[in-house]
Amino acid sequence: MKKRFKVVSLFSGAMGLDIGLDSTGRYELLACVEHKKSFCETIRQNVIAGRISGNPQVLQRDIADFGVDDFLRETGIAPEEVDVLVGGPPCQSFSTAGKRQSVQDPRGTLIWHFLRFVEGLQPRFFLMENVRGLVSAAINHRRISERPAKGGAPLRPDEEAGSVIRLFANDLQNIRGGPYHMDCFEVNAVNYGAPQLRERALFIGNRFNAEVDFPLPTHGNPSVDVASDLFDGNPLKPWRTLGDAIADLNDQDEVIMDFSPRKKSYLNRVPPGSNWRSLPLEVQQESMGKAWHAKGGRSGWWRRLSFDLPCPTLVTMPNHASTSLCHPVETRALSLREYARIQEFPDDWEFFGTASEQYAQVGNAVPIRLGHIAGDLIAAAMDKLEERKWQPYSEAKDSYRVIYIQSHVRTRQWFKDGKVTVWGEGKGQEHQRTYYGAPVTIRKSKKLGAA
Repeated sequence: MKKRFKVVSLFSGAMGLDIGLDSTGRYELLACVEHKKSFCETIRQNVIAGRISGNPQVLQRDIADFGVDDFLRETGIAPEEVDVLVGGPPCQSFSTAGKRQSVQDPRGTLIWHFLRFVEGLQPRFFLMENVRGLVSAAINHRRISERPAKGGAPLRPDEEAGSVIRLFANDLQNIRGGPYHMDCFEVNAVNYGAPQLRERALFIGNRFNAEVDFPLPTHGNPSVDVASDLFDGNPLKPWRTLGDAIADLNDQDEVIMDFSPRKKSYLNRVPPGSNWRSLPLEVQQESMGKAWHAKGGRSGWWRRLSFDLPCPTLVTMPNHASTSLCHPVETRALSLREYARIQEFPDDWEFFGTASEQYAQVGNAVPIRLGHIAGDLIAAAMDKLEERKWQPYSEAKDSYRVIYIQSHVRTRQWFKDGKVTVWGEGKGQEHQRTYYGAPVTIRKSKKLGAA
C-alpha cells in the first residue's frame, strides 16, 4: 500500500475536487471548510455514509472571517501534518462568461484568503482551482471602448491582462514559509474524458522548487483529423458525449428546476442540437427581446442539447432562457441527477438543501476527473520527493509558468451560408466539422513574473 497524504479542503462545496483526489486512493481528508449550511450537510451525510475516505471534520465557516489559528485550534491539526491544501475559491468577478468587474483591492478576494491558509498551514503542496478567466484578469478592468486600440490612454500596469495573478505570484513568493513554486494549467475537462466542455485553471504549488506537468489531452473531437504525433504518438479517444453520461439514467425521484410553460412553448419547437435559430423569425424577436439584436453571447437562448455531443458547461440554474440546458428529447431542464452524472459524481452521492442549493452545489463543482488527474500528479511528485527525503530541487525558480493545454475548444457553428446548422441533419465528417473545428494550439507555455 502506498502512503496516503493528508489533505485539508477549503471552499469544499459538494466535494467535487475532494472526490477526485480520494478516487486516486492516495489521500486522507482531515478537514473541510465550507460557508453554506446545506453544502456542509451534503458533506456530513456523505462522510457518515462512508462515501469518502477518512473521517474529515466539517467546519461551517466564512473563510473571510476565519483565522488560521482558529482553524488549527478547532481541529487540533498541526501545520506540519498537512501535505496538500486544496480548494476552489469562488471568484465570479474573474469569469469571462459575464460582465467582468473591477477587482479594486484583489487582496480582499477569496484567492487571497486561500493564500493566507497556504502561509498558515505551510502545506507541502497546494492545488487551487478556478475559472480560466482568472489567468487573464486585470486588477482594474478597463472597458474595451476605452482601451488604446479605441483611442484611449495606455493601460496602467494594474489594467494589463494577468495583473491579478502577477500580484498573487508576488505575494506567494514572499509569504512566511515560502517561497513556493507554482505552475498554472489552463485545461478543458472534455479533453480528458469528461462529457462536458468546461475550461478551468489549475494552480499547483509546492515549497520544494519542483516543476510538475499536467498530461496532454487523452480525448478529442472524433470528427476532426488530428495528427497523432502532436500527442506523442498516442491516438486520442473520442470525446465523451451527453448520451454517454445520461442516456441510461432512470431517475424515478427527479429533482428538476424546470422551465415555465411559456419557455416550454418555445423549446417545444427546437430540435435536438439547435437553439433559437430554429424558430421562425418573428418568434425569435418576440421571445428574445433586446437580446435578439446582440452581436454575440446568444448561443444559449432556447438551446436544446444533443445526446451526440458533449454537454455545454453546466451553470447553476439550467432553466434560464439565455443559458437553457434542455433535455435532448424531453422538453424539460436537465435534472439534478443528470447534472451529477455530467460532473461525474458517484451515483450514490447525495445532495441536501433546496433544489436551487443542490443545483448550485453540482453546477459549481470541479469535474471529478480533473481532481483525479491532479491528485495523481501531485502524489507522484511527493513520492519522488519522499525518496529524496524532502530535499528541495536546486534553487528557487525565478518565475512561474502558465501552461495552456488546448483549453479553448473552438466554437461550434450554429449558422452557415444563411442556413441553421442542426446536428444530425447533415452527413459525413464535413458536416460534423461545422460543429467544432480543429485545435489551433495544443500546448504552449509562458513565464509569469512577479508584479
